[in-house]
Amino acid sequence: MSDVERDPTPAEIANREREETERKAKEEAEQAQLPYKWTQTIRDVEVTVPVPGNLKGRDMDVVLTKNKIKVAVKGQQTFIEGDFPHPILVDESSWTLETTSHPPGKEVSVHLDKVNKVEWWPHVVTSAPKIDVSKITPESSKLSDLDGGTRAMVEKMMYDQRQKEMGGQTSDEQRKAEILKKFQADHPEMDFSNAQIG
Repeated sequence: MSDVERDPTPAEIANREREETERKAKEEAEQAQLPYKWTQTIRDVEVTVPVPGNLKGRDMDVVLTKNKIKVAVKGQQTFIEGDFPHPILVDESSWTLETTSHPPGKEVSVHLDKVNKVEWWPHVVTSAPKIDVSKITPESSKLSDLDGGTRAMVEKMMYDQRQKEMGGQTSDEQRKAEILKKFQADHPEMDFSNAQIG
């Protein structure tokens, strides 16, 4: 078997696209079943929980710790409870009870500030279905909000992820290959035919 990369056939591409469409539909269906909605940026997570319009803040039982969340109506229904996949900054996280117009009612809005600002969450609580974080593409405007070092790390991670998906070399592998190439050029008398790069 040759190690030479070949281009995928049209059938393989169509099959991959179909699998991706099915995966996405399954993921969306699982997320739609949750009693809350959530979104995230590389820095934070926003969770909204629709609740009955007659509730007041004092009726709610909302607990945020470094590793856990609970959103419930005191003595009644629990909407979300469990462990976070990664820790949050409790002092920077908060919740509010807000009135909504579409649909009319109220929702608990929870802001979670991530400790690790370079990690996507696959779910809000570990007991919930996961999303495929490798498919997340952050908006470039959000990427520009990051400080230089963090942004460079995130861009490198995104580049490496895309390269892996396409079967290409990561930036580290490319750097090693360039160093070897330069070394080979500087030392033509050496035999590199059996050299292993890793």
